Amino acid sequence: MERVMSELIREFSKDKSLELHLVLYGITREIFYDVPQNVKIHTPEFTFDNNKRLLYTFKTLLFLRKKLKSIQPATILSFGEIWNNFVLLATIGLHVPVFVSDRCQPNKSLGKLHDWLRNKLYPRAKGVIAQTEQGKQIFKAMYSNPNIEVIGNPIRLIESGEGRQNIVLSVGRLIDSKHHDELIKLFAKINKPDWKLIIVGDDAIKQQNKIKLQQLIHELGVEDTIELAGKRNDVEAFYAKSKIFAFTSSSEGFPNVIGEAQSAGLATVAFDCVSGPSDMINDGENGFLIPLFDYAEFQKKLEILMKNEELRNKMGKAAASDINRFSSEAIAAQFLKFILN
Repeated sequence: MERVMSELIREFSKDKSLELHLVLYGITREIFYDVPQNVKIHTPEFTFDNNKRLLYTFKTLLFLRKKLKSIQPATILSFGEIWNNFVLLATIGLHVPVFVSDRCQPNKSLGKLHDWLRNKLYPRAKGVIAQTEQGKQIFKAMYSNPNIEVIGNPIRLIESGEGRQNIVLSVGRLIDSKHHDELIKLFAKINKPDWKLIIVGDDAIKQQNKIKLQQLIHELGVEDTIELAGKRNDVEAFYAKSKIFAFTSSSEGFPNVIGEAQSAGLATVAFDCVSGPSDMINDGENGFLIPLFDYAEFQKKLEILMKNEELRNKMGKAAASDINRFSSEAIAAQFLKFILN
């Protein structure tokens, strides 16, 4: 979500007729990605005290409402399911158009409270942005908002590297829904000592999976062929030196990492989960789409790519060509057209 917002605002900033404000109001307010100098950044002056969560949630709500009244924006773009509810609450009565975009599986429950808030608040939004056609159909059934637009994520185009190595790459947070444990198991079954599996990503949302995964790697005796690379800001280098991208996630909104891998010329094996992979992968042409949780088929297709260099290269070239439609420039233009109209 943060990466997509940073890509969009970088493209927006090229239009000097626009005045851009970025309001950060989460608990940490960390700026991990570069933000252009002509973007005005706003954060609360107070530190969020999670021990007094209800109180500081209201303080943050008041901060956001006051800040938006001060900025008087022509339009507001909000990302994130829970965050969208927050923005729509903060802007009640301000008569400012708010456009919201969910960033995870579109029909994923957020709990009774937030599901109820979404049902009440999303119809008040000026527009809803779905990341996929499948997502749009789900939104149409869930919310009575007639203005739903399908706009994919901007994909950073990464140059294909020279001197690729026998590496199967996976990128993503070490959370349960990514199923890295199953990927590790099936890679161990393939048992090709001349190949390596590298997983880039770190623990998130209070799931301490890194230790469990490291223990699994030790128990399987595959320390020499499977590496947990952790959180990295040089992920482009991993795309450039790898040959295959493997993605075992079962819940997505629009997986940017598949697009980035494709732009780097990697053939991809991914589960056909809700939603996103089917919008990016043409099965058998630029990668393989696997029925959800069919790990035997996943392993089979991964082995095929590991053995067949000609097929890898053919799929990789097709992937790099297909993904251009999701360039940052093209997607940012679609966003601006929708939220400024």
